[in-house]
Amino acid sequence: MYVWVLLCGFPIAEIIAGGHRPLWLAWPAIAAVAALYLWTIRLAFADRARAVRIALPALLVVGVAASVAFQGAWSFVLTMVAIAVGITVRAARGILLMLALAAVAVAVSADFGPLAMGFSAWGVFVAGLIPWIIVQLWGTIRELTETRRELARVAVSEERLRFSRDLHDLLGHTLSVMVVKAEAVRRLAPGDGAAAARQAADIEQIGRQALAEVRAAVTGYRGRGLDAELAAARDVLTDAGVDLLVQAPEVRLPPETDALLGWAVREGVTNVIRHSAARSCRITLSRAGELELEILDDGRGAREPVEGHGLGGLRERVEAAGGRLAVTGADGFRLRVTVPA
Repeated sequence: MYVWVLLCGFPIAEIIAGGHRPLWLAWPAIAAVAALYLWTIRLAFADRARAVRIALPALLVVGVAASVAFQGAWSFVLTMVAIAVGITVRAARGILLMLALAAVAVAVSADFGPLAMGFSAWGVFVAGLIPWIIVQLWGTIRELTETRRELARVAVSEERLRFSRDLHDLLGHTLSVMVVKAEAVRRLAPGDGAAAARQAADIEQIGRQALAEVRAAVTGYRGRGLDAELAAARDVLTDAGVDLLVQAPEVRLPPETDALLGWAVREGVTNVIRHSAARSCRITLSRAGELELEILDDGRGAREPVEGHGLGGLRERVEAAGGRLAVTGADGFRLRVTVPA
């Protein structure tokens, strides 16, 4: 907005051409207008309250007085004042209407025709209205950004609460049963070792089952992201004697998509190591309308790969994100995940 101070060039051109007397008043007037305009614009973005209270009123007084006193090209000073008003004042329409009337007064004193008067008033009003609309849009965008951040924070908080409830429901009953059986072991141990051993075996079985359930519950909450999983895949495949080729351009991904694709890499590499006896593996990430991650090896594969808990959980999460999962094994193991970009 500083650039509009160049509108002072029109009054300066008239002063240089000798169109205004006395010069000792015209030059200080235009200098004051330019300085007050720049000061008002700076304060409008740094300290708006001070701009409204001090800088803008001074600009209004000096600008309107100079344009009425010198007339002619000094009407552009009113345009500068209108721009400053639109940027600084939230309820600017009333002031802009008064500036438009001042433009009409200047046009009348300069003997402009009715059409020129209308254009002058309209130009001053619109010159302030457009910056005012822009500032309102900036404010709205800022509020929407803050709202989005707050919604993200609330979503994380709600997910934590849901996860804590799931763990409570999952472990509450199991731990209670383990406590009861541990008490039974303590009672039976002195007199009936066989019964105590059976109770202890039950505790072991319940503990293993609870551990498996907890692992299933937290799957996906420990995702390290795509880049970290690709680095881990390179290390583990190298240790397993599998050559890895990664073709993945640098793409900024949303956190949810980054975690999902990272999980897909981890699950796919696990299957490559466990089931395919592969010698080479290729991981490709492409973006053509959608994001597509493909993991392909040259192992023996299987015509109908069996989806265990890992691939089954991955399929559920991919479909929940609006994507697709395809697993084939005819020509080596192939896993393809497609998600919206």
